[in-house]
Amino acid sequence: MMRERLPDTPYVVTVIGGGFSGLLTAIHLLRDHRGVRVRLVEKRERLGEGRAYGASSPDHLLNVRAANMSAFPDRPRHFLQWLGEEEAADAFVSRSRYAEYLQSLLTAELQDLEAGQRFSRKWGQAVEATPVEGRWRVRLACGHAFYADAVILAVGFTPPAWPAGIAGDIPANPRFVADPWSHDLSVLPPGDLLLLGTGLTMVDMALTLARPGRRLTALSRRGLVPLGHGPAPAAPPPAAPMRSPARALAALRSHAASVGWRSAVDSIRPVTTALWQRWTEADRARFLRHLQPWWDIHRHRMAPIVAERIGSMRDSGLLDVQAGRLEAVHAIDGGLVEAVIRPRGQARAVSQRFAAVINCASLQVDSGAWRDGLMAGLHAQGLLRADSLRLGLDVDGALRVIGADGRPSPGLYAVGPLTRAAFWEAVAVPDLRGQTALAARAVLLDLNKRGGRASLDRFGFRLNRR
Repeated sequence: MMRERLPDTPYVVTVIGGGFSGLLTAIHLLRDHRGVRVRLVEKRERLGEGRAYGASSPDHLLNVRAANMSAFPDRPRHFLQWLGEEEAADAFVSRSRYAEYLQSLLTAELQDLEAGQRFSRKWGQAVEATPVEGRWRVRLACGHAFYADAVILAVGFTPPAWPAGIAGDIPANPRFVADPWSHDLSVLPPGDLLLLGTGLTMVDMALTLARPGRRLTALSRRGLVPLGHGPAPAAPPPAAPMRSPARALAALRSHAASVGWRSAVDSIRPVTTALWQRWTEADRARFLRHLQPWWDIHRHRMAPIVAERIGSMRDSGLLDVQAGRLEAVHAIDGGLVEAVIRPRGQARAVSQRFAAVINCASLQVDSGAWRDGLMAGLHAQGLLRADSLRLGLDVDGALRVIGADGRPSPGLYAVGPLTRAAFWEAVAVPDLRGQTALAARAVLLDLNKRGGRASLDRFGFRLNRR
């Protein structure tokens, strides 16, 4: 059997995933080194969208002010300049508009002929990555395979999971929507709809589904809904030490009493990752168990106009937010769905009927979903492992993926939500834009140390952006 010939220089870096994290990492690689070829693998038609920015509805707005949405940490006004509206600094623009911005970044980068020759887009889904003689062989679902010297996983969130304990009761029925981001919600029937979850995904779906003849019920264990943005003057972080979740909560409460809760929460954003990394694993587990739901609704807020609309829907009875647990759900005659719900704090469950059930669970990285495909294959080879809290992957401080043996897997990196266990803040643009630059820098440094086939110094190694 003829052995496949491995290609020669220059080095090739494959980025798997073309959402924000993957696209920005690819751009940093193109900018920071003229001796690296970049292959970006994405199954969606348009790059830069992912789940976050693929929404086409004008009702789906960014949850961060335009002034904080530049893709580049060293050019904070870049997005505002692209918008061409100085007065837009406090605006919350549509996510589809932001996707256009991200796509324009790559288009602008590829106008440079040399950079254009080093970039290629691979359409499809990566289903396998295997080490071969010090390199990586990446295979797509279509069967096409190619080699790379480094692989960066930017696959983002897994599809939302149904609540534990009821998955077996949910049939393959169009009235049970497992992933609202990949479902045509316009085909849902009129009537009462049950939204499982009360976070930002529920907010988006409520705005999409609101129309005459519909009544929405949103259910979560605590019934907590994200709060809205508002005036938040800059404030220094609390002076009190925050060496544990309990101390952090006490410090934030005291700080909020003097500067306001929005300013207090915003004040610790620059140090949140450092706090998270300073806490013990037991501290982190306590935070996730007891405080995360309250942190999330204060930290991940709604745009003011969205908060106003959701408030109006609740006041008018079009949206009913309930705290409780879904104990069972099943299809019944008449094309309806019956849900058995135990309200929070009550011993007895009640039954309610709905026209459909939409899973609006918070997006997450679920290592339990790695049953097949790329991630499952890497796990089976011992090249990656879930972190101890099952937030995502185990990675080191330079975003190198840790294998089953506790050591970094050579040439394998991760960026974006997969890295949440190490950095905590790994989902919003203000945090990810720095992480994408860190990932590109780590890859280039490691390739430069490797040497052998072609030293990157031959092409002019540089880590500073032009």
